[in-house]
Amino acid sequence: MAFWKQLLVSLVVLLVAAGLWVRFFPGAPALLASWGIDWIPVATAKTPPQGVTAGNGPRQGGGAREGRAAPLVLAEPVRIATINDRLSAIGTGRANNSVVVTPFASGRLVEVTVVSGATVEAGEAIARLDSEGEEIALDRAGIALIDARAKQERIAALRTTNTASAVQATEAELAVRNAELAQRDAELALGRRTIYAPIAGIVGIIPVSIGNYVTSQTEIATIDDRSRILVDFSVPERFSGAIAVGSALEASSAARPGEVYAGVVKAIDNRIDAASRTLRVQAEITNPRDTLRAGMSFRVEMRFPGDSYPAVNPLAIQWGTDGAFIWTVDGGLAKRVPVRIIQRNTDSVLVEAPIAEGLMVVTEGIHVVREGAPVSIAGDTPPAVSEVEPSARPAPSGT
Repeated sequence: MAFWKQLLVSLVVLLVAAGLWVRFFPGAPALLASWGIDWIPVATAKTPPQGVTAGNGPRQGGGAREGRAAPLVLAEPVRIATINDRLSAIGTGRANNSVVVTPFASGRLVEVTVVSGATVEAGEAIARLDSEGEEIALDRAGIALIDARAKQERIAALRTTNTASAVQATEAELAVRNAELAQRDAELALGRRTIYAPIAGIVGIIPVSIGNYVTSQTEIATIDDRSRILVDFSVPERFSGAIAVGSALEASSAARPGEVYAGVVKAIDNRIDAASRTLRVQAEITNPRDTLRAGMSFRVEMRFPGDSYPAVNPLAIQWGTDGAFIWTVDGGLAKRVPVRIIQRNTDSVLVEAPIAEGLMVVTEGIHVVREGAPVSIAGDTPPAVSEVEPSARPAPSGT
């Protein structure tokens, strides 16, 4: 392309750009007038005479914003929400005391004196093993004790005539004591052929029957004390400082819907689980009607004072270089308030900020809000716009 054509195209582009600037830039007429270019019609047509507002006649001492309506926005009041005031956890119940009964020695089971589901008292016999050998050993120990005592009596009689020595008397006395211990040992071995209930409770299903050969590792029965049920559950570590032994709670079982059982915290673990960041807690609930069983699942609920924070609409949260903030409307004027987000929910955001309950927070129309500027909330009466003194009105450019 020839040079004069390029120059012509450039001049046309510049003229078009200048025309657009003069037409649409608000301060263009005043700026052209200050340069002395008042012969351009568009430059003087948009510059109203001093003290006259275009389309409205002379000013009556109003400010630069007089005649403009305050921007319209949507706003919602601040609510106060409480968090960490309720704990809900799932736990597993177990009997207050549970014992798996095993025999002390090996042998053949010859008698079972209880049935599954029976209630037994502590010390009640529930089964017996064959005991012929232990009975013989007891009889033998009894005979040995009688013989040792007779010998001791003979030595004592001989001591009166100095026929027996003091050493013989001591040996006879020692023999009697050993015979007594042997008899006690035989009685203990015989007594252990009978299996007793160590605690009071309910007998579970008996897994053995008469004629089975059992050892000290064989399970004879399981006895549960269900007068109270212990519920083990875990809580998040943020509740560790709020839970104490004796704290009240409520528990409900999926097996018995509609029934709520009162209980207390019985024990708290001494450390936080590093893998799950939870604290193990043990609760105790009463079972007066024996309707609860070990192994049931329970929903445990506890209540605490909790922490209260202002709650705002998620649309109200804005972000700037210094973090999150919101726009509040107080007395018809907008104010920018920095906030710290505490918790995000589906319908609200909990924040930490110096805002009171009921204060209006802008949710829509935020792009027209400015610090300290008047705003009008949709549905409310528009606030009056304060006028600017004539002396404070900016002087036209170029004067």
